Amino acid sequence: MTDDVPPFVLASQSPTRRRMLEAAGVPVHLTDRPGVDEDEVKAAFRADGAGVDDVAEALAEMKAHRVASRHGGCLVMAADQMLDIDGTWLDKPQNREQAAETLRLLSGKTHRLIACAVVVKDGGRIWHQSDSARLTVRSLSEDFIQDYLDKVGDAVYDSVGAYQLEGVGAQLFSRVEGDYFTVLGLPLLPLMAFLREHRVLPN
Repeated sequence: MTDDVPPFVLASQSPTRRRMLEAAGVPVHLTDRPGVDEDEVKAAFRADGAGVDDVAEALAEMKAHRVASRHGGCLVMAADQMLDIDGTWLDKPQNREQAAETLRLLSGKTHRLIACAVVVKDGGRIWHQSDSARLTVRSLSEDFIQDYLDKVGDAVYDSVGAYQLEGVGAQLFSRVEGDYFTVLGLPLLPLMAFLREHRVLPN
């Protein structure tokens, strides 16, 4: 990277997003945790009657601005992913029973995942992209759910839906409609097009 190419900063501690970016050859200069109270923001937006897509975009932008304030001159990207099932917004499970409850709720139903990414530089939003995917979970037995949680371990807490499509979580689904990277939590291809424009990636 030459001196006139801005460093790329990931405003997230998500191991999945960092792995995704680095596997695609995106040079992540550093990661920085935004420290945004997502539950408070979601509650405020829900009280205002906001849609789930608006919440994902607002959270991503808030995170990016928070981290960009500490890294002048850098391209700071944050992302957020929301899961909507029949009007209910799900959060990342905090313990095994919450993960099991999430899987029971998703079992036999179709839900929507929304992923939004925002890039901020020196206090201004210069790019954003939202995308969504529809995923249908097959009917899951209780024995399967417990066995799945045994296999996945603590990784189940990294995903809003208690699954990782790139691993054994693929066994949960009967149908996936949408971009693979969006399901993983990031509209990666549009992001890479943006990074090529800013010479972070080669043309």
